[in-house]
Amino acid sequence: MNLRRLRIANPFPIFSPITRPLTGFTSTSPLDKNQPLQQQKEPEAFDQSFLTWVTSALSEQSLDSSKCKDILTHLSPQQFDKLLLDIRFSLNPRMALNFFHFASESCGFRFTLRSYCILIRLLVFSNFVAPARLLLIRLIDCKLPVSFDDPERKHFEIANAFVGLNSVPELALSVRTFDLLLHVYCTQFKNAGFNIALDVFQIFTSKGMYPSLKTCNFLLSSLVKANELQKSYEVFEIICQGVSPDVYLFSTAINALCKGGKIKDAMGLFLKMEEMGVSPNAVTYNSIMHGLCRNGDLDKAFKLKEKMIKNSVKPSLITYSVLIHGLMKLKKYVEANCVLDEMLAEGFVPNEVVYNTLIDGYCKMGHVNNALKVRDAMVSKGFNPNSVTFNSLVNGFCKINQMEEARQHLDEMLLSGLSINPGTFTSVIHWLCTESRFENALRFSREMLSRNLRPNDGMLTSLVGGLCKDGKHSEAVDLWFRLLEKRFAPNTVTSNALIHGLCEAGNMLEAVRILKEMLERGIQLDRITYNTLISACCKEGKIEEGFKLKKEMVNRRIQPDIFTYNLLIHGLGNMGKMDEAVVLWDECKRNHLVPNVYTYGVMIDGFCKADKVEEAKNLFNELLRENVELNSVVYNTLIRGYCKNCNMVEAFRLLNDMRRRGVPPTPATYSSLIHGLCNIGRIEEASGLIEEMKKEGLLPNVVCYTTLIGGYCKLGQMDKAENVLQEMSSYDIIPNKITYIVMINGYCKSGDMVVAAKRLAEMIEKGMVSDTVTYNMLANGIFKEGKLSVYIGHD
Repeated sequence: MNLRRLRIANPFPIFSPITRPLTGFTSTSPLDKNQPLQQQKEPEAFDQSFLTWVTSALSEQSLDSSKCKDILTHLSPQQFDKLLLDIRFSLNPRMALNFFHFASESCGFRFTLRSYCILIRLLVFSNFVAPARLLLIRLIDCKLPVSFDDPERKHFEIANAFVGLNSVPELALSVRTFDLLLHVYCTQFKNAGFNIALDVFQIFTSKGMYPSLKTCNFLLSSLVKANELQKSYEVFEIICQGVSPDVYLFSTAINALCKGGKIKDAMGLFLKMEEMGVSPNAVTYNSIMHGLCRNGDLDKAFKLKEKMIKNSVKPSLITYSVLIHGLMKLKKYVEANCVLDEMLAEGFVPNEVVYNTLIDGYCKMGHVNNALKVRDAMVSKGFNPNSVTFNSLVNGFCKINQMEEARQHLDEMLLSGLSINPGTFTSVIHWLCTESRFENALRFSREMLSRNLRPNDGMLTSLVGGLCKDGKHSEAVDLWFRLLEKRFAPNTVTSNALIHGLCEAGNMLEAVRILKEMLERGIQLDRITYNTLISACCKEGKIEEGFKLKKEMVNRRIQPDIFTYNLLIHGLGNMGKMDEAVVLWDECKRNHLVPNVYTYGVMIDGFCKADKVEEAKNLFNELLRENVELNSVVYNTLIRGYCKNCNMVEAFRLLNDMRRRGVPPTPATYSSLIHGLCNIGRIEEASGLIEEMKKEGLLPNVVCYTTLIGGYCKLGQMDKAENVLQEMSSYDIIPNKITYIVMINGYCKSGDMVVAAKRLAEMIEKGMVSDTVTYNMLANGIFKEGKLSVYIGHD
C-alpha cells in the first residue's frame, strides 16, 4: 500500500487512480473500460396506447393470465426488454415479479439478461430486497431460463448488464444494487472464493461506481477474515478513490496490515487517518498494539497506549489482554502482573482469554506453579478452565517432566469432553511409551483417532514397536488397521516396526498379511521391510522364501544391500549349505557390495558349523588382509570352531591374537575355551579360566559355570560340581534348566538318585519345566539301582 498517494487536502477521492489490475483477481472484464458498451439494435418505439395497456395490466393487484398471454403474443424478448426499461417505475413490483414467473414457467418465454437485471433493480427500488436477492441468486446459479455468451464468465455479463443500466438520476439505486450483488457473491457463493466478487467489484469501480461505505466495510472485513490480505490492501486503495473511509474502514485496513506483518505501513496509515480528521477508536489502537507486540516491540506498544489515553480513548479489555500476551511472550512476568493489576483497578474483570494467556505463558516457561495459581484465581472468579487452559497445563507439565500430572489432566479433559490438541496427546503418549505403559498409550491413541486427529508418525512407531515388545501384537495390528480406516495411512517406518514385531514373535502369516495390505494401499516398501521378512524366513529355516523375497525386491527396483546378503548367507550357513553361501558371497562382491565384518563372521560361522574350520581360517586370514576392523564375535566364532574340534592350541593362539589386537575377550570367549578343555578332560585348566576371567574383570555367566559343572559331572566329581554350583549362588548367578539337567545326569550316572531327585524337585519348584529326557535319565538311574519300590513309597 503506497501511503504517499493519500491526498489530505481533498478527502474525496483519497488515492490517485490505479491503472494496474488487482493481482489476486482471476481475470479482468471482457469489456474494455475505455470502450462504450456495445448497443444492440433498438426495437421500434411503441405507441402510447400500447404502453398504457401493458402498464395497466402489470399494475393490477392480481395477475390476469389472459392479459399476460396477450402481452407476450405481441412482444419478442428484445421488444419486452425495451418496453420494460421505459415503464419500469410505473409497475407494481410484486405483479412484475409474478408476471416473470408466469411467462417463463407457463409460457416458456425467455426474458433477456437485462430484463432480469431491470426487475431486480425495480425490486430493490421498492425495498423488496429479499425477493430481489433470491432472484439474483437464481440468476447467478443458472436456475432461470437465460442464455449466457460464456457460462464460465457469466458473472462478467451480469455485472456489465447492471453497469449498463446505471444513470445519474438513479445513482442511489445503482449503489444499492451494487451492494446486493457484492453481498450475494461474498456470502451465497463464498465457496468459489472472493475472486468472482472482486471481478465484479473491479467492473463497477472501473466505471466510477462504488458500493456504499457499509458494503465497503463488509467486503474489506470479509477479505481480512479469510486471510486474503494482499487483496484487501488493493481493494482498500480502490475504495479510497471513490469513498471517504470512516474509522471502521481505516481500522479494518490497519488490522490487515498488522496481520500481514506490515507494522510500518500500519503506523503510516494510522498517522494519515489522524491527519484526515478521522479519530482512531479502541479497535484501531488495539490492532496496532497487537502487531507491535507480535513483533516484540513492547515499548512502542505502551507508548501507543499512553497516546490512546491522552486522546480520550479508553483502553478496553482487549487492550490489556494484548499487552499481557506480549509481555508473557518476552518472559516479563512482573510487568505482565502489573498490567493485570492496572486492568483490575480500572474495573475490568479478566476473561478466559486473559487468564489463559497468563497460564500459557507461565507453562511455556516451565513455571507451572504460577500457572496453577492463575488457574485457581480464574476458578474463584467463576470461570471454568476450558480446553485452552488444560492444553497449556498438560504441555507445561510435560515441559517440567511431571508426566503423571500431565496424564491425569489429560484424563480430566477426556471426562469433561474438552477438545484436545494433537500435540498434547502426543507428548503424553510418547512418555507413556518410554515408561512401557502401553495400554494407557493405546487408549489415548484410540481416543485421538475417534476425534479424527492423526497421531504423530514417530509416536506411532514407538507405540507399535512397544506393543510388540510387550507381547501385545494383536493390539498393534488393530491400531495399524484403525489408522487405515481413518485414512491416516501409517508410514513405512511404522509399518516396518509392526512387521518386525510380528516376525520376532514368529507370526509370519500376519506379517505377510500386513505386507500385502501395504502393497494394496500404496504404502511404500523399502529395504528394511524386505530385510525384516527375509530375516524371519531365515530364522525359521525357510531359506527359499527368503530368496523369493530378494527377487521381489529387485523386481520392485529396491536393490539388496549388504544386510540382505548377510541374512541369506547366515541362513544358508545354519542349514549347512556352504556351497550356496559361497555362490551368494561371490554375487555380493560382483554387485560391488563390500563384505563387512558381519559378512565375514556369518561365513566363518557357517564353515565352522559344517566342520570346515580350515576354510573358516582362510576366510579369517582374508579378513586380516583386507584390514577389516575385527570384533569379538568373529574371534569367538573361530575359537568355538577350534574348541569343537578339540584344537585347543589354535583356540588359545587366537585368544592371544585377540588380546594383541586390542579386542577384549568376552564371557562367550571363555565359555568356548572352558567347553573345549572340559571335552578333553582338562577340567582344572578350565577351572583356572574362571579365575582368569575374574582377574580381567569379567564375571563368569551361567553358561561358563554350567560348562565347568558338566566337565566335573563327566568325571564323576560331583563334590566339585556342587562347589561350582555354590560359587554361582554366591555371585547371584541363578542356575538355568541346562545347569539342573547336567547335575541330575551327573548324579544319575554316579548312582546317587536321592540327590538327583532332590535337584529335579528343586528345578520344578523354580518353575523350570522338566522334559522327557530328564525324567528318563532319572528313571534309568532308579532302575539300574533296583530301588523303584523305595521311590514309589517315598512319593
